[in-house]
Amino acid sequence: MKTRTFLSFYPSPAAAVLLTLIVLIYHPAAAQKLAVANLKCEYQPHPLGVQTRTPALSWELHTDRRNVRQTAYQVLVADSRPSLDKNLGNTWDSGKIQSAASVQVSYAGSALQPAHTYYWKVKTWDNQGGASAWSAVSEWQTGLFSAADWKGARWIAHEQLLAARVTVLPVDGTKDTYRDNNTLPLLRKSFTARKQLTQATLFISGLGQFEALLNGQKIGNHFLDPGWTKYDKQAQYVTFDVTSLVRNGQNALGVMLGNGFYYVPAVKERYRKLKSAFGYPKLICRLALMYADGSHEDVVSDPTWRTAAGPVSFSSIYGGEDYNADLAPAGWATAAFKDQAWRPVVSVEGPPELVAQEQEPLQVFDTFKAQSTTQAQPGKWVYDFGQNASGIIEIQVKGQRGDTVRITPAELLGADKTVTQKNTGRGFYFTYILKGSGVETWRPRFTYSGFRYAQVEGGVPKGESNPKHQPEILSLTSLHTRNAAASVGSFSCSNDLLNRTHTLIDWAVKSNLASVLTDCPHREKLGWLEQTHLMGASLRYGYDMATLCRKTLADMRASQLENGLVPEIAPEYVKFEWGGDMFRDSPEWGSASIILPWYVYQWYGDRQVLAENYDLMRRYVAYLGTKASGHILAQGLGDWYDLGPKPPGVSQLTPMGVTGTATYYYDLTILAQIARLLGKTDEAAEYEKLGAEVKTAFNAKFFNPQTRQYATGSQAANAMAVYMGLVAPADKAAVVENIVQDLRTRDNALTAGDIGYRYLLRVLEDAGRSDVIFAMNNRADVPGYGYQLAHGATALTESWAALPTVSNNHLMLGHLTEWFYSGLAGIRPAEGSVAFNKIDIRPEPVGDVTNAQASHQSPYGLIATRWKKAGNSFDLTVTIPANTTATIYLPATASARITEGGQPLEKHPEFQSLGFAEGRARIKAGSGTYHFEVNATL
Repeated sequence: MKTRTFLSFYPSPAAAVLLTLIVLIYHPAAAQKLAVANLKCEYQPHPLGVQTRTPALSWELHTDRRNVRQTAYQVLVADSRPSLDKNLGNTWDSGKIQSAASVQVSYAGSALQPAHTYYWKVKTWDNQGGASAWSAVSEWQTGLFSAADWKGARWIAHEQLLAARVTVLPVDGTKDTYRDNNTLPLLRKSFTARKQLTQATLFISGLGQFEALLNGQKIGNHFLDPGWTKYDKQAQYVTFDVTSLVRNGQNALGVMLGNGFYYVPAVKERYRKLKSAFGYPKLICRLALMYADGSHEDVVSDPTWRTAAGPVSFSSIYGGEDYNADLAPAGWATAAFKDQAWRPVVSVEGPPELVAQEQEPLQVFDTFKAQSTTQAQPGKWVYDFGQNASGIIEIQVKGQRGDTVRITPAELLGADKTVTQKNTGRGFYFTYILKGSGVETWRPRFTYSGFRYAQVEGGVPKGESNPKHQPEILSLTSLHTRNAAASVGSFSCSNDLLNRTHTLIDWAVKSNLASVLTDCPHREKLGWLEQTHLMGASLRYGYDMATLCRKTLADMRASQLENGLVPEIAPEYVKFEWGGDMFRDSPEWGSASIILPWYVYQWYGDRQVLAENYDLMRRYVAYLGTKASGHILAQGLGDWYDLGPKPPGVSQLTPMGVTGTATYYYDLTILAQIARLLGKTDEAAEYEKLGAEVKTAFNAKFFNPQTRQYATGSQAANAMAVYMGLVAPADKAAVVENIVQDLRTRDNALTAGDIGYRYLLRVLEDAGRSDVIFAMNNRADVPGYGYQLAHGATALTESWAALPTVSNNHLMLGHLTEWFYSGLAGIRPAEGSVAFNKIDIRPEPVGDVTNAQASHQSPYGLIATRWKKAGNSFDLTVTIPANTTATIYLPATASARITEGGQPLEKHPEFQSLGFAEGRARIKAGSGTYHFEVNATL
């Protein structure tokens, strides 16, 4: 009662803060109550279009108390908010379940209905006799489970591509036999909302990309919907809540369509990496209207829709986009628009399967203004945005009707200071034709590129001399676009070069997060698969990758060949035939089909991902068996882009067969574990037996017992043999020492490439040699991260040497980020951990680094470390989430004085001492935030 009275006198936000402080001071127990927070369904807090009938639910426990573990939970799910508010789980009441599970809890209630919203909340109990209140209410909305749920919606289009022109898997390098520039259409439908509306949901797929408007307003803030897929197998649809946009009475739904990867037009002067032609752009949608009286109505795509050519006169995922503002019909997506002059749509066939877009959409994030604007040549103005990033431009311009402005984006400048696209594909540009109606603002809708610079022709920047009265460029902005995967990590340290390296890698990560994990945001934009597992941990520490990983696995399933081969690219849009199948059949790439599901399970606890992809894995391993000669796999690219005497490309320092066979063995060890988890014990035994045979063959062919070297003794060869468990225990220390000595003889210079470098870092860290990792990367004089920075790179480049002839925004070599988190900052999943339920905190104070800090939002909650060293002291603050345990490794000997919160460890019964080993004290701890101080250890 006193609290309510106090609040009545202090209604302001400042008073609320004051009250909180008073409560914490005088009632500390109030701050220790158990609370349930961060509810997620299928990895998302409020998902729309949930495709599964048994969605996975998760939550976090929040408390200030230490060593808290969940002992039981209760989930309520209802099909209406009023029911749930009355604590009635009329769809599912789990009852009190004795379990520690708080991630990947499968819904087990009554059958879910399509296009319906479900509300849920959770209550938990802990190991200290505490019980939480009910959590805040969350919700999910189901998608469309079957074709019947589309309520008769049809695929419709402006025109249909002739069957003879359909090209599903073009072969790269073949000559064009047909050139065209297809129509990019507008489609619209008027409808009437006759009653009081309570909910309106739009389910829509527009191929290759779409932008939808309702009553003239863009629906949502997505970019390049839907996600790219193997369109001859499936397409994705997107779900939007459009309740606020539907009006009583007359309404209009309008859709613009772009090409994307669905159709790559052939225009001579525009760049085109590949020639896919699944069909001309098309649309399918269902607008579900729910009225207050309980009745329903659906507006679906059908032959009653109308269509016309739109103002986008050219659009290509590889060639750019042209827009004629004078051709944009005013108000075309409003109810008042008269569309009698438009023609009826045509009904067409679409992909055989429609699935909900489960990965996060692309959106616009950072905005960059030009740091400088220079006239490189007469009529050519170059804008430098200072950051190489994936994205589009936005132009504000004023001029006369019909004036044309061309904007050419690029990563690099040529010798003449104009932009060059030699390394990314010549012929990508944006063209805007003015309407001539005051200030005009435009941005592309259906394509993007990677660039730092933009060259403008046909216009003059505001304030510059303009004797020819060309259009005046009021502003030109770079808009960074990427997948909206949530940021879940942070890292920084006292070493400036390492911080800048982290930023360098992060820009390549962000620039290649699309609806597939691309290699580069310009030249190819393809989903090369090796990076999905080699860069996996580096990605997951910083971003919530769960849904994009699941989507990537769906792309692999759709792209797998009948013989079991998983091609190096998924979705596979092109067949590269350079060097035979070298760019299609490389085990280090295709093995993502086995390694990635395992990593997703380990990182997120997603057991379902193993079951869904088991057949994919089994068939791929069987395929590798047919390609092996004496259990040795020698096909493919090997340690791609390693540092050898020749320009980078196919492995130079590591013989073919080493990386492929080592990966094959790794596949078998993983698949055996997965088979056992899934209860397939006989198959697990078969994979273990085959793995033993591969291990024997690998060592017989590549291991030199006299030198303790594998093959040529390259960094990649020795590191992969150690990491994959191919080295006999008696030889492991010697092989690791050989790796170190190879680096020392090169003055700590790296040679490993795309495949080997991640394993080089892992083996060195696991062996306690983070000092060597630091020495390799705390420099700028040899090819590597510092070298790239010294040569002006603002995003990670394709080659260690930042060559101007290849991509300068590339994902594949960013493995050091994993070490920043796991080694330098010390956050690692422990052996046998699932979803970080067991954590190792093992910071590595190396080199001149005097402090470091990192955080990672794991499935169970926040994990964070912050350490500093000064003289003979080492301080560590660490946060461990509830419902997990951690082993904390402190650099200390038995003679050191170790305290936590200022008190000796023996004063803390909540800790379990695990003794000292390898110069570290080991402490077992449960959840909580701890501050350790170590003295006289360094």
